Amino acid sequence: MAVDASPDSRTHTVHPGRGLILILFASLFFASSGVIGKPAMLAGLSPQQVAAARIGLAAVVLLAGVALVRPSLLRVRREQWRLLVAYGLLAVAGVQLCYFVAASRIPVGVAILLEFTSPVLVALWVRFVRRVRLPWPMWVGIALALAGLALVARVDEGLRLDGLGLLAGVGAALCSAAYFLLGEHGMSSLHPLGMVTWGMVVGAVAVCIVAPPWTMPAEILTGSAEFGPWRPPVWTLLIAIALVSTVCAYLAGITALRHLPAPVASVLALAEPLITTVAAWILLHEALTSLQVVGAVVLLGGAVLVQLTAPGKQPATAGEPLPLESQPNQP
Repeated sequence: MAVDASPDSRTHTVHPGRGLILILFASLFFASSGVIGKPAMLAGLSPQQVAAARIGLAAVVLLAGVALVRPSLLRVRREQWRLLVAYGLLAVAGVQLCYFVAASRIPVGVAILLEFTSPVLVALWVRFVRRVRLPWPMWVGIALALAGLALVARVDEGLRLDGLGLLAGVGAALCSAAYFLLGEHGMSSLHPLGMVTWGMVVGAVAVCIVAPPWTMPAEILTGSAEFGPWRPPVWTLLIAIALVSTVCAYLAGITALRHLPAPVASVLALAEPLITTVAAWILLHEALTSLQVVGAVVLLGGAVLVQLTAPGKQPATAGEPLPLESQPNQP
């Protein structure tokens, strides 16, 4: 899809199939962060340091690349900065920091489930704030997807939750919902590459305040990590997280929102924990149980149901309200 650097003057054609492919690729890229990042943390880095390296390196790559190739995309109108700052703080820094805090205090499966309740939050926002009445099969699809996710994440293993960990998990869900809603809104006036670049810069500043990159021990960065059958240096894993799990992931996800409504994209993104589980099984030898396989089938079934029953998205001129925002109340 060719996207003009000045989105305000062009009409882009919506391709739901292309959006579906992009959001699945985004899920694949995002899912790789856990599999790549876990060996770095086992080697001695804290989750906050891995997040700071991930976002910081991605911000540098994006900012330098866009400045050299398409500097016009970095031009931002004054009224657009509020959206970009919110996107950087919530959709970039907030999601990762809240999730890491939750995962450090409650079982990882529960933390993942809490974060991926975001489709419910997106649907509630669309229903009660935008006043768009969603069809009842879509609610069934969301329920099925979350039930399947619960089985995949094996939440039955974590029954006692730490209070702060629970709040952090809810915070991760809120920030994840903001990722879809702010991204969808931003696509009405901003180029995907420009929005992701400035959002990453804002997120990098925020997360590096929490975990300054100069505090990372050099001996750990140059040491080796266990990554499947390989023993790469830790610094190579951080670069992979920045380029694959962050730059490629955010670009694919934000571009998908030019073709899919936020409720659809947010539920399709539930494929991420499924992909993470499979990748961990292959590379980290974490075996899948029969219950997780059942959960995967239920999860995908719910995602398909949502895709088939979601309100349609018509071609929109950038700068105008997105169709999902401008639809009248539906019966």
